[in-house]
Amino acid sequence: MKNHNNRARYSEPQQLQAQPSARSGLGRLLAGGLLRLREPRSGVASKSFAALLTILACQPAGLFAQGSLMPPGSPAPTMKSLDQIEARTPISAAPCIITNPGSYYLTANLNVTTGDAITIGANGVTLDLNGFTLSSSDPNNTGKGVLLDGSGGRRQNVTILNGFITGSVGYDGSYSGYGFESGITYTGPVPYAVRVAGVSVSGCLFYGIYLNTGFSTVVESCTVQTVGNYGIVAAGVYRCAAYQCGSTAIFGTTVSDCYGYCLGGGDAVIADTANNCYGFCDGGGIGLFANNASNCHGQSSRGRGLRAGTANSCDGYCALYGPGLIATTALNCRGESGGDGDGMMVTVATGCYGNSTNAGIGLLATIALNSAGKSINTDGLIASAAANNCWGYSAQGNGVNAVSAANCSGQSDGEGYGVLSDTAIGCEGYSRSFVGLSGGLAIGCRGESDASAGVGLDVYIANSCFGDPTAGSQFHYNMPP
Repeated sequence: MKNHNNRARYSEPQQLQAQPSARSGLGRLLAGGLLRLREPRSGVASKSFAALLTILACQPAGLFAQGSLMPPGSPAPTMKSLDQIEARTPISAAPCIITNPGSYYLTANLNVTTGDAITIGANGVTLDLNGFTLSSSDPNNTGKGVLLDGSGGRRQNVTILNGFITGSVGYDGSYSGYGFESGITYTGPVPYAVRVAGVSVSGCLFYGIYLNTGFSTVVESCTVQTVGNYGIVAAGVYRCAAYQCGSTAIFGTTVSDCYGYCLGGGDAVIADTANNCYGFCDGGGIGLFANNASNCHGQSSRGRGLRAGTANSCDGYCALYGPGLIATTALNCRGESGGDGDGMMVTVATGCYGNSTNAGIGLLATIALNSAGKSINTDGLIASAAANNCWGYSAQGNGVNAVSAANCSGQSDGEGYGVLSDTAIGCEGYSRSFVGLSGGLAIGCRGESDASAGVGLDVYIANSCFGDPTAGSQFHYNMPP
């Protein structure tokens, strides 16, 4: 029979072996009546609860200490001073001459009526145009936007950043107008360790940004427009554009990711090494001129489109008189001329294409490999030494003209040879009105002509060759296959 009188089973709580200290945190809570302990409802719970109270009661008083809430003293200032926040020197008026190292910045647009706007006469200077504009209304164009004054010694460790330098010089057949002579330039010895970034220069009578090409001068992410002479000159020029320059638009030792456009007799881009660049000369100069050019385009109205010692994946174009592309070594390149010039003129051409749409040769090379040439009035492809795996076409002249030709195909739609070679191996030639293939020695070749009086194949010694029409083919000696 169940005992419903559960309360009779409980016994009084046992006396704790260690009483809470009056100085302990628990003792104070119990003594102050802030902590009330509820009686356990079972014997087991009573013993566990008693043990817990014993442990808590034995803890040192410091375990529950909260520390003083009073501040140690008066509050001290924690904000930085203005000099700590902006450790630079403001420039609020022009002309300004900087004579001490340090960092300087513009606070407003500044205009001068004559002379230089800012002169840097110290080393270790950073000038931040801060998005503002330096301008000039000088009718005599006597000043510079920023001048690195080297009269007291070479300027070095200078940085110019983020702003605009403008004048009112324009181009209408010649350069004239109010404004600066030059945007950024120097006097005295060539400066070194100079960097210009994020600056736009326009409307100057002479130079845009001129730092010379020696001693680690760098211009990056800058633009120059409408200047009467050089646009940008520095050792390294990166991600820049110079437009409507009277002489060379961009001149540097290393030029990368740049665009240059010049007028007159200047060259658009000149570099020792040019990478991913575009140069256009609207005159008789060169579009792009480099010792080493990679992935570049050069174009000229009357001069040479692109000229390089080594050209890789480049293309050049000339509208009138000059050749499209000239190189010592060209790989995967294209050259085109719309006038009397040749499409391409190279010593060794590999994987190249040359085209002349008027009186020039399509591709003129010493050695041509896996290349093609096309011309309207003269030979499509000429190789003064050898052509291998090449194709040539001419509307009036010879398709392929090579001292030695192997695995080549040539076509003439006029009165020229399809293939003309001293030694031809595995070649095919076609001529609409003349001789399909002609040479001294032909092996495994085929020649064809459409004309009733034409000659398919005309060689001195032939081996395993075929000519069509056969009646017109000529073999001085035909070796058996």
